[in-house]
Amino acid sequence: MKEKDYSKSIFIKSIILTILLTTVIVSMVTIIIMNNNEQTSLLNRIDGKLSSIEQIVDKDYLGEIDENKIFDETIKGYVEGLNDEYSQYFTKEELDKYKTDNIEGQFVGIGVYIIQDTEKNAIRVLAPIKGSPAEKAGILAGDYIVKVDDQAYTGEQITEATNKMKGKEGTKVKIQIIRDEKNLDFEVERANVRVNPVEADIYEENIGYLKISSFDQGSGSEVTKKVEELKEKNIKSLIIDLRNNGGGIVDEAIEIADLFTNKDSTLLITKDKHGNENISKAKKDKVIEVPIIVLTNENTASASEILAGALKDNNVAKIVGTTTFGKGVIQELLTMKDGTGLKLTTNEYYTPNRNKINKVGIEPDEKIELPEEYKNILSIPKEVDTQLNKAIELLKR
Repeated sequence: MKEKDYSKSIFIKSIILTILLTTVIVSMVTIIIMNNNEQTSLLNRIDGKLSSIEQIVDKDYLGEIDENKIFDETIKGYVEGLNDEYSQYFTKEELDKYKTDNIEGQFVGIGVYIIQDTEKNAIRVLAPIKGSPAEKAGILAGDYIVKVDDQAYTGEQITEATNKMKGKEGTKVKIQIIRDEKNLDFEVERANVRVNPVEADIYEENIGYLKISSFDQGSGSEVTKKVEELKEKNIKSLIIDLRNNGGGIVDEAIEIADLFTNKDSTLLITKDKHGNENISKAKKDKVIEVPIIVLTNENTASASEILAGALKDNNVAKIVGTTTFGKGVIQELLTMKDGTGLKLTTNEYYTPNRNKINKVGIEPDEKIELPEEYKNILSIPKEVDTQLNKAIELLKR
């Protein structure tokens, strides 16, 4: 009888233990399911939030609703949320303007290269375009644009400010800048600005001079043409001036680097978020074999840093001037099916010796400062251009 009672007790305890284990397992599964529901995709979270807001707006909002504008601003907000000053969403109209201004190298506006200064959340002038309305008005490299037609803009609003500065040829726009902590006001007449990215000259003792102000579509072909012309004039050395060059199309910079390096030389190393590397190499033999000096300053950025780094690391050029800007990331421009566009940072690039450029820049071999009063001037008289004269001095040795 006692054995039966004991067996019965064991049986009951087993049932209770089974129930407890089942309860624990069910609870664990429930927690896992709840956690998975909490960790729903970002897209679902955005969709849910927008649906809630839309219901409130539809019910209580007094004004008119422009659905197209809401859609575009929502997408722009997503891209801005990446907190990357170089990534950007374009409407169809904005994309068309961007391609014209930044690839074809022609636009109606005041003619400045600008960049978002993330530390100050401000719009910084890299350089006015030579001969542009901005240069003629007196806007300098290093200025900060704070207002356009009395409308204040932060660095995050660089696209809006850019669009505001463009307009019909012959119309005027008010630009307020900060320079040395002083507010200065300019009235600038918009014009059809054509970027002339390449200039050539010859100095004493057959020193060739090549000024590249940007890397627009066709810059590689134009530089090739100028180099051939200089070569025919029997230059003995060459200065490549990349000061105030804010960059442009990477492939154009690679094509130019190919002119001065041996075939199969490494010109650029790019790396994506997964660590995949792509190595760009010279495809042709050198076009010219002469000593080369590259001039740089703090406004030498992006594609111009690629060119400077390629020539320096392949030991075909010395760098003279000051440390470059330090933009070492590449953006891809993607066109969507509906005609809108996305400019997205997808790769970081390194010099052939795997030196980091982003937020670091390229150090010169000979650090030479300009006289203080000429630091932000685009066109510097040769007699006071300490960087240019140092390059000439070195090439004469």
